[in-house]
Amino acid sequence: MRLVERLKGKIHMARVTESRLDYIGSIAIDEELMDAIGLEPGEMVHVWVMDNGERFQTYAIPAPPGSGEVAIYGSAAHRAQKGHRVIIACTTFTDEWVEPKMVLVNEKNQIVQYLPFKVQAMPVELS
Repeated sequence: MRLVERLKGKIHMARVTESRLDYIGSIAIDEELMDAIGLEPGEMVHVWVMDNGERFQTYAIPAPPGSGEVAIYGSAAHRAQKGHRVIIACTTFTDEWVEPKMVLVNEKNQIVQYLPFKVQAMPVELS
């Protein structure tokens, strides 16, 4: 068996609502967003900051459902500030195909669209 790391879920264009150094560490994500992409508490995530190109990995903790919270804690707060746009991705190691669950959110971190997964090299117009 050969395991491959595959995209499992993605939150696209989330806004950071809080960034605090004085915390043990992690990223708090609105529980509704976590559920929408199949992200579990304590699961590792990749965070890609669209505003400055920074990238980091941390673990997810649930924020109150419907709160729109996406809070960066600990040392990662040096990389993403309040108001920055981020992509949050979770992956899995598997030998099977995985259909990623992906959502596009608005500036309040509310889901506006469930995104289809398309393997392509050209940019997709998000509307």
